[in-house]
Amino acid sequence: MARPKKSSSSSSKDSSANLGFEAKLWLAADKLRNNMDAGEYKHVVLGLIFLKYISDSFEEHHAKLIEGEGEYAGANPEDKDEYLAANVFWVPKEARWSFLQGSAKLPSIGKLVDDAMVALERDNPRLKGSLNKNYGRADLDKNRLGELIDLIGSIQLVDAASRSKDLLGRVFEYFLTQFASAEGKNGGQFYTPSCVVRLLVEMVAPYKGRIYDPACGSGGMFVQSEKFVESHGGKLGDISVYGQESNPTTRRLAIMNLALRGIEADFGPENADTFRRPLHPDLRADFVLANPPFNDSDWYRKDDDVRWQYGVPPKGNANFAWVQHFIHHLAPKGMAGFVLANGSMSSNQSGEGEIRKALIEADLVDCMVALPGQLFYSTQIPVCLWFLTRSKNDGKRRDRRKETLFIDARRMGTLIDRVHRELTEADLVKIVSTYHAWRGDEIPQVSGLKSQVSSSAYADIPGFCKSATTAEIAAHGHVLTPGRYVGAEEIEDDGEPFEEKMPRLVAELNIQFAESAKLELAIKANLKGLGYEI
Repeated sequence: MARPKKSSSSSSKDSSANLGFEAKLWLAADKLRNNMDAGEYKHVVLGLIFLKYISDSFEEHHAKLIEGEGEYAGANPEDKDEYLAANVFWVPKEARWSFLQGSAKLPSIGKLVDDAMVALERDNPRLKGSLNKNYGRADLDKNRLGELIDLIGSIQLVDAASRSKDLLGRVFEYFLTQFASAEGKNGGQFYTPSCVVRLLVEMVAPYKGRIYDPACGSGGMFVQSEKFVESHGGKLGDISVYGQESNPTTRRLAIMNLALRGIEADFGPENADTFRRPLHPDLRADFVLANPPFNDSDWYRKDDDVRWQYGVPPKGNANFAWVQHFIHHLAPKGMAGFVLANGSMSSNQSGEGEIRKALIEADLVDCMVALPGQLFYSTQIPVCLWFLTRSKNDGKRRDRRKETLFIDARRMGTLIDRVHRELTEADLVKIVSTYHAWRGDEIPQVSGLKSQVSSSAYADIPGFCKSATTAEIAAHGHVLTPGRYVGAEEIEDDGEPFEEKMPRLVAELNIQFAESAKLELAIKANLKGLGYEI
């Protein structure tokens, strides 16, 4: 697929380069949902956004072929091979957006969209089995479907068509976020908060190589990895993407999400359970990035599985099954960054402590990050990030053998509503720069952030970060909770002598007690006037 050109979000002419545009579009689309469940409506809306993107990509190349200038001289604009050669999806006439929008008011619009999706999959094998073909369903109001098509048809900019396509990618990502919020716990099955994805990717720094996510959801790890490569001067194709997803509808979201950005990915031939049937058995990845299901008790275990190198994980919890699956698929110098429930850092139940001890003694644990609560739509409990590496002494960085970095980020983040928190850009910069300074890396800046990563030498910060030896970790019973190691935050000395400070504080406290007593009397008097005695 043709590579979308990136538009500058700072341009004053780009009136839609702000969250207001996406938010207004979401509100308009949500009004058309009627009584349809958010989980079902998600596939209706996102499928149409994807269809418009595919059509816009096609029309852009179609226009070049019609003009027939330069390398396109004498080209046939209806020759499918002309599009395949340019890595653009071929869109047959019945699937082009202009045709569908022109038919949006017809009672048959649902069937026409279904036919368009069938035609796209027929002519583009990469899309086989990925598109929603259920627009003709009886419970989908066809008048509202037509209005939704008109609404999505308005997603465009007046200048370059390629910028319009880039905008569609932004809208798709924003809608994924909103649907995750609307679905609550179920939303976590396909969506990882963008701030957590960005943190994982910036820490792992996948400049070039094979990236693997065996629980890939809607593909957010891959999209952010591509953004990372691009922001650091790389190009599309520097990374190879391998994923797997057990949920068939979520797998479709991943295929669409990556196709929107021109990223080719190998998701295997179909959806499948990673433990029961891994689709990339021989893959040795340079980077593993994942947010697997937390504390999954309903998973398939084969006791003599070759992946259980550090101990057989308990049947009642798949956490350390995922960890060992990641390690199994790492290349000799590979690195993994993933989300796990906090219990994974300290649990000793059913042999989990022994597995964790074995990982630590094998010197695989590079860094542990404790995150604040309320970051995820699927759970309000705090989670942690694990970073594992097979090579702590690769000659390019500081020798970190028998050392692990602990970062306590539990007090970071800002509430964006009553129940959800996000890590700020300053939070991301602080965590990422601390880790890379500890490793001895030289990274110019955090992707998309103005703040530069510190090039200064690493130093422990009480209450925030601590570089601990394997011996220190063993002394703590091989528990990996950062709070065990970072200690308490230092309190700045205000210079006031204790013998002066204490009398002053006692005097202030007495004044507050007196004011409290006055307030209590006033409240009692008011209640008495209303006929209530206390």
